[in-house]
Amino acid sequence: MLSKRCALTGGIILAVCLATPISPALADPAPQSASPSAPPEMIDALERDLGLSEAQVVTRLKNEERAAVTEKNLSSDLGGTFGGAWLNDDASKLNVATTDPAAAPAIEAQGAQPVMVKRSLAQLNGIMQQLDQAPEKAKAGAALWYVDVKTNTVSVQAPTVEAAEALADAAGVDRNAVTVSATAEQPKPYINIIGGAAYYIGSSRCSVGFAVTRGSTPGFVTAGHCGRAGSRTTQPTGTFQGSSFPGNDYAWVAAPNNTVTPYVRGSGGANVTVRGSTQAAVGSSICRSGSTTGWRCGTIQQHNASVRYSQGTVSGLTRTSACAQPGDSGGSFISGSQAQGMTSGGSGNCSIGGTTYHQPVNEALSVYGLTLRTG
Repeated sequence: MLSKRCALTGGIILAVCLATPISPALADPAPQSASPSAPPEMIDALERDLGLSEAQVVTRLKNEERAAVTEKNLSSDLGGTFGGAWLNDDASKLNVATTDPAAAPAIEAQGAQPVMVKRSLAQLNGIMQQLDQAPEKAKAGAALWYVDVKTNTVSVQAPTVEAAEALADAAGVDRNAVTVSATAEQPKPYINIIGGAAYYIGSSRCSVGFAVTRGSTPGFVTAGHCGRAGSRTTQPTGTFQGSSFPGNDYAWVAAPNNTVTPYVRGSGGANVTVRGSTQAAVGSSICRSGSTTGWRCGTIQQHNASVRYSQGTVSGLTRTSACAQPGDSGGSFISGSQAQGMTSGGSGNCSIGGTTYHQPVNEALSVYGLTLRTG
């Protein structure tokens, strides 16, 4: 684990500890201007990191916003037959998987492309649970595992194929539903504080994720590896009220006498307004803010990934192609105007590129009874 340095509108431990220290119906004619939820700084960063024009970025963001609503509606409507959803490469089409061929018309009616699969998302999540509960010795040899809705399987990755197979065997999962592969990824926590802005725990630095309130008490959420319950922070001054790591990677800090805002530090230090926390679909663009590398963007690769850090396994993470480095831990991940999560850890860096994981924010809000500050 690297030194604890992260971001206030960002995070301390990047669990690699990004503390300074892991249907055509969606298409839209190229709009003339961005929606209010897409500030110029976000558009600029997406142009840079995804290699898109301004018009392509604006169209993509609008498609992603509609896709998030469609996915939420169909996941509810399809119930146990829902197999997950993902956007194609340019975000012009939302694919929605189902185990029930009779559900195709309902999916098409909402402008999405139906995909028939063998396993529901609930079944895939059940396999994830088996892997998460496998013996620690077997998990220690793996790097990560996640639900891959595009292939309708659970992927297990390790430094060697043999180590990935060992985890699958130890968990007793259906091998037909699991793919194993070797990976060079070596997720580790980064310790630093900022979610766009830095905060400190003694001599350590992390990043603030998002401003929250609990009743009348102001504070913020960040990465759990940044501090334990009772740990004191400065800039802003506060106290960790709850923290979970490993297993999860979230925490909340009560910071009385400080003012909560609905902002995340964006490109060039400009503020990006948070308007909610609806989870974005796989394939959506996403940006993160941290004290070390600032505003960086990529796309969502998978939800519900389990990562094996040296400190233990963290489950339920979202895997992205946005880069990060030590000191970015705890920082904000946002898609459009919707808060997604707090930087946990990853591999690689912003010079050669990398993979970064975030802890979904909604879980932390629910566990601690927090209210996200929105604009």
